[in-house]
Amino acid sequence: MTVSVQDLKSLRDGYDPAAARSWSLPARAYVEPGYLEAERKSIFSKSWQFVCHAEALANPGDYLAFDIQGQPLVALRDKAGVLRAFYNVCLHRAHELLSGRGNIKQITCPYHAWVYRLDGSLRAARRSDKIENFTEEDFCLTGVRIEEFLNLVFVNLDPDAVPLAEQTGDLAKEVREWAPDLDRLTHAHRIEYTIKANWKSVVDNFLECYHCPTAHRDFVSLVNMDTYKVQTHDRYSSHMASAGTRLDNTAYGVDGASVQDHAVWWLWPNICLLRYPGEGNLMVLNVVPIDHETTFESYDFYFLNSEPTESQMEAIRYIDQVLQREDIDIVESVQRGMATPAFDRGRFMVDPDGSGLSEHGVHHFHGLVLDAIDGLVAGR
Repeated sequence: MTVSVQDLKSLRDGYDPAAARSWSLPARAYVEPGYLEAERKSIFSKSWQFVCHAEALANPGDYLAFDIQGQPLVALRDKAGVLRAFYNVCLHRAHELLSGRGNIKQITCPYHAWVYRLDGSLRAARRSDKIENFTEEDFCLTGVRIEEFLNLVFVNLDPDAVPLAEQTGDLAKEVREWAPDLDRLTHAHRIEYTIKANWKSVVDNFLECYHCPTAHRDFVSLVNMDTYKVQTHDRYSSHMASAGTRLDNTAYGVDGASVQDHAVWWLWPNICLLRYPGEGNLMVLNVVPIDHETTFESYDFYFLNSEPTESQMEAIRYIDQVLQREDIDIVESVQRGMATPAFDRGRFMVDPDGSGLSEHGVHHFHGLVLDAIDGLVAGR
């Protein structure tokens, strides 16, 4: 179902640049499939999307095949050590070239065995010497923007996208200040979820802790909520608090923790970087829409060790079996409520101090969504 231009424009009805005066996005943007079609064009095809940790593509020939909202892609490191990304599509009959991950010396199409070099140039096309006016230079793989940022690999389908490091201002500096061991962290664990809720509901929930005292009793015993602050920036927001020092902590053990902070960064539109109390760590949360009412969510855990210790597994179990289950129940309930005639839009509960109990981070996110939709309407 395609949404009309007028319907897209009317998403701004009730929104105000001041969070204390503003209404939220309307429920129809969460429950009608046409809005996700618009978001795929205006947001996901024009934003930096997480692929993997750079260590997965550390060596020449390392590759990873993946997709961004139905677009098949492959990221790899070529023989000269250059990080590259291409549409994972052969230029003969559009067959997908690679699957999964691994290490290769060249790219060979499994359909007609056209061969490409790792820089995307065509090396050989069987029997092409039999036809007229065939030039190998006309059949280079279609490249995609790719960047390494904070040891993470991102791609952007927009060839004119502002570089991620430039777009994010002081984010890299901020993360490295809070995670000085970042360059020594390695992938250690992954958990995945399929959630029956719109992707924006998942992000909304992540960007405020107004719900934490009622929904996350263990979490608020881990984090010192009176120190919780949220700051919004152009393309990201930071969520910081001291943590792991309370005697009544019921979340997970933090004895001897080297990290005694809760430091979280949300990166437009759907990536969250987290550093929790415990041993040195970084988590990457990726929120990916499957359809307008289903979201895929992955957590990648990076530690100083490649196999989680028992104390790290205790923290992982808390996140997986307690905190995430509480949040999934919340956003799935919200999705059901959005689909009723009882709800249209809501207000943002905000305070001037920018505490974790304030919803100005959600308001910031909604403003970026509306800006992206405006760009689509304007043909940008």
